Amino acid sequence: MNVERYLARIGYTGPRTANDETLHELHRRHLLSVPFENLDIHWKRPIDIDEERFLAKILAERRGGFCYELNGAFAALLRALGFDVQLLSARVGQNAPDYDHMALRVNDRWLADVGFGDSFLEPLDLTLRDDQHDPAGIFRIEERSGELVMIGNGEEQFFFTLIPRRLEEFAPMCRWQQTAPESHFTQKRVCSVATEHGRITLTGNRLIVSDRGVRTETPIASEEEWRAALRERFGF
Repeated sequence: MNVERYLARIGYTGPRTANDETLHELHRRHLLSVPFENLDIHWKRPIDIDEERFLAKILAERRGGFCYELNGAFAALLRALGFDVQLLSARVGQNAPDYDHMALRVNDRWLADVGFGDSFLEPLDLTLRDDQHDPAGIFRIEERSGELVMIGNGEEQFFFTLIPRRLEEFAPMCRWQQTAPESHFTQKRVCSVATEHGRITLTGNRLIVSDRGVRTETPIASEEEWRAALRERFGF
């Protein structure tokens, strides 16, 4: 694990003490620097549950990934800096299966997630059941029938428990997500990254830019234009 290279990748130059302030800034910098993307699935490149592979993709290839990759790599960085990190199984939708999504519990108190896409920029306090104000909106954690629900800007985003999981437990769902016709990851390419005041998303045949509440969409007419947008907007 090359901590220096990882911190340079996300543009973090602050303190390295494993405290709340450091966690919040690392989380925010990660989301502003490393995109959520499923391109390997559409390029027929298998994604394995392998921490070293996650790190190589994000650091050496300067790519992004989906939840298992992004949160798996972020967990490795946090542990290297002295944070206590547990992997959590989450479900995107009440009827979704376990391990549908990976989130993180950090230092017992914080819900971290750099692999969901459009969600909170800074970790949420797991001890609170009130609204939590974030640069990306208003978020809330509720208890329901023995599990927790993360609600963002009025919409249920995922259901989860605080049971610690092992990385390898996510492998079957990782395979399903990238191979099943029913998986939304196999149906459409997407690459998306947060900005200080919004988000940039390349999906289907559209480039979507939101900034301070203003949303613009630009049609993508060809594969050449799609790849040009990927280079110009995401540095791939």
